[in-house]
Amino acid sequence: MTDSSIAASGQSIGKAARLAGWILTGFVSLFLIFDGVSHLLNLAPVQDAQKLLGFPSGVAVPIGVVELVILALSLVPRTAVLGAVLLTGYLGGAVAAQLRIEASLFGNVLFPVYIGIALWIGLWLRDERVRKLL
Repeated sequence: MTDSSIAASGQSIGKAARLAGWILTGFVSLFLIFDGVSHLLNLAPVQDAQKLLGFPSGVAVPIGVVELVILALSLVPRTAVLGAVLLTGYLGGAVAAQLRIEASLFGNVLFPVYIGIALWIGLWLRDERVRKLL
């Protein structure tokens, strides 16, 4: 039986796949932690980006808090699916903000989409409930 037929039947796909899922989740999480903390610290590049995107100056910290709380939800196995859904919405807002200023498609607009895809692949690999659902 191949991994794809095992996954299709809803059975476990093995320790290696779960490990790969956690590694992928780790990379996505490191990026989102870096981004969230940079918002919390309200660093100059964050302030510049907020201004470019047309956001008021005081929203960086609340955005960072929301991002990190949702990320925490996505890392706890019991709330991982809820966290992934909320992060998908958060990343969708990032896409909308980039589209609004007509940013480059492959540079800025699609980057949050790539992060979201990696997030869901990592979750799919590490969570049998998600494999059964999808």
